[in-house]
Amino acid sequence: MSITDQDWQEEQTRVSDVTHLIGARIKRLEQEVGSVRGDVVEMRKDFWDEVTINFSESDDVGETSTSLRQQSEILSDRERSHLHAYAALGKMKRLFQSPYFGRIDFAEEGEQPEAIYLGIASLLDEKDEQFLVYDWRAPISNLYYDSTPGPASYQTPSGKIDGTIELKRQYVIRDGEIKFMFDTGVTIGDELLQQVLSRSSDAQMKSIVATIQKEQNRIIRNDRSRMLIVQGAAGSGKTSAALQRVAYLLYKYREHLKAEQVILFSPNPMFNSYVSTVLPELGEENMRQTTFQEYLEHRIGREFQLEDPFEQLEYVLSRYDEEGYEARIEGIRYKSSHQFYKAINNYKDKLEQGMMRFKPLRFQGQEIVAASAIHDRFYAFDRSVRLANRCELLKEWLLKELAAFAKNELDKPWVEEQIQLLESEEYQRAFQRMRRKNRRKGESFNDYEDEKTILAKMVVSSRLKPLRKWVKALRFIDNKKLYAQLFEEPKLMLDLNEEALPEHWSEISSFTLNQLKKNELAYEDATPMLYLKELILGFHSNTSIRHVFIDEAQDYSPFQLFFLKRLFPRARMTALGDLNQAIYAHASVLQQSSVLADLYGEEESEQIVLTRSYRSTKQIVEFTKGMIPGGERIQAFNRSGELPEVHKVADKAELHSSLFKDVESLRAQGYETIAVICKTAAESLAAFNVLQVVPSVKLIKKTTLNFERGIHVIPAYLAKGVEFDAVLIYDGSEASYARETERKLFYTACTRAMHLLHIYSVGEVSPFITRAQSDTYLRFA
Repeated sequence: MSITDQDWQEEQTRVSDVTHLIGARIKRLEQEVGSVRGDVVEMRKDFWDEVTINFSESDDVGETSTSLRQQSEILSDRERSHLHAYAALGKMKRLFQSPYFGRIDFAEEGEQPEAIYLGIASLLDEKDEQFLVYDWRAPISNLYYDSTPGPASYQTPSGKIDGTIELKRQYVIRDGEIKFMFDTGVTIGDELLQQVLSRSSDAQMKSIVATIQKEQNRIIRNDRSRMLIVQGAAGSGKTSAALQRVAYLLYKYREHLKAEQVILFSPNPMFNSYVSTVLPELGEENMRQTTFQEYLEHRIGREFQLEDPFEQLEYVLSRYDEEGYEARIEGIRYKSSHQFYKAINNYKDKLEQGMMRFKPLRFQGQEIVAASAIHDRFYAFDRSVRLANRCELLKEWLLKELAAFAKNELDKPWVEEQIQLLESEEYQRAFQRMRRKNRRKGESFNDYEDEKTILAKMVVSSRLKPLRKWVKALRFIDNKKLYAQLFEEPKLMLDLNEEALPEHWSEISSFTLNQLKKNELAYEDATPMLYLKELILGFHSNTSIRHVFIDEAQDYSPFQLFFLKRLFPRARMTALGDLNQAIYAHASVLQQSSVLADLYGEEESEQIVLTRSYRSTKQIVEFTKGMIPGGERIQAFNRSGELPEVHKVADKAELHSSLFKDVESLRAQGYETIAVICKTAAESLAAFNVLQVVPSVKLIKKTTLNFERGIHVIPAYLAKGVEFDAVLIYDGSEASYARETERKLFYTACTRAMHLLHIYSVGEVSPFITRAQSDTYLRFA
């Protein structure tokens, strides 16, 4: 059924009426926000004037406490009113720009059809009786995403509702005016997607609620699975769907779930900036955002110098010819595996019986408690007591030993020497402190202790304070030696492992022990070291987090995912990734379906596969999917563009000259985000040195925090999850991308392009660009 002029006029009249209503509400809310803000400011200013303060009698103290509590409650109530009005104002302002994007006419069985309009938030009429706009997350909105005209049903908290969809219509509304409108018989019409996908990329990811596809809707509204695995092709909307999923969960469970109870682990700090506006656009607070490396730094960064994943990847990509390379790669794979995870669990069982390592308590070169004495005391505790509890018992014992030692030190010559060096202010502080202490005990100062004893206690206590703190932090447990022990004794590791050890175990052990001597941890050692520490001292579990989202999950190892499960024991997990972009040396957790099933059990796990790519033009998708095994399963959305181009050059000088001209040409054509994607950080620096005279060019490093429009020179591994209008591959030659381990990195780099892809090659092109691709989907310039 085609849309008539009368349909268009009626729809525009409704948009105008709704926009007028929203505008009136905005004015009222602005006045309310201003008024309440003024009240809050005045109440804060006059807070103490309104409180009756009197501490002279016990009854007066109670009156003062009541007065304080009452005034505080009034202030809190006004602050809540301000926050509520401010949030409502923000919602109305977002709706004013585009009040809704979809409509379905749904007739329940035996009822007349009702027009249901969908937007990013709900909107009631003036009497607060009827919905003018339904929130896209409401149960009835599911009809729009999952159903076509005809018989349909949706689930509500009270049960299933059956009926018929008689009309499904989509809109693009800007500033109160309908720009596009069409009826559709499919989930989301190609016309709307074409409009959205043909735009330039933004500095930050945008909400996709108007273009959610049926398979993405399954991800967003999944309530069943403890473990939801999303395997999706590059550009299939995995991350967008995940962020809408967060918004959906916060809406559906708003009485029980807060934004701070949701955490996103993203691939790098820049990515956090890229996705930071999606939830606020939908009127929700941002969830917690971090990277796995940031968590490792927080937990053990003070004890060790940690290698980060990008340093490890730089080594993997550029040190092929170095001695020990093969052993390091083998070590990365083993230490990241489920096998090593199980070996450390077996190690913990052995430690309960013996083999614990301790540091002695020393003070000024004097050994207070020997490591052997600590060892004997530890294993004197009942063997049925858990390791962590034994450590706590040991701490209490050591603090008592330290107190006894302190008492014996009072008459030592070094104490007398320190007393002589005290400043007069320190004398005064000591006496004041002791007077207060004595008054509480009802003793007079003169009857308590003489001057020398007071000062001696003060000196000894002050000097022993760092050691007491050290004991309380359980630093007497030698975690470094406990981890090193795994690599010092081959027989021990053979006993702990259910499978054979890696072939180069001797070299792996030597590398690990050398790093530990320097107080350094390779990236592959950081998680196992922390996990071992947690097993011994007790897990720092976070029970407040209810949902964990892991983006680029293919870059996580089985060990890391099992660790995260222990870290967040009450959480559901959503893991999003693309096995074809697994660029790290360790085995990807997405490669090992049995490991993922073991994580929460098959009955609580679900996998959703997204095969359609929306980011890139059809020409780019058809070209890139030929690079990877199984690429034929990837489907391109029907959006046409230019053929990808390969520019063969003779040397680096010609490469830099051509690259410079290409960047200038693309800027002149109006491309807003251009990426020069390189293999490594060193290659990125070389490209940046050539291009730095171009306005708005930026060198992206692992420490870069914000993603902005402009020209980005970036290593391929930092570009993951981000998209650009145009991508120029710095050197896609055989010399750079020929090893099988580099295939997925090359694929990742090329799939960042939305509209245009140019590949430069110094000499012969990469073998991953096949002849079949070249004949149909590629142009050699």
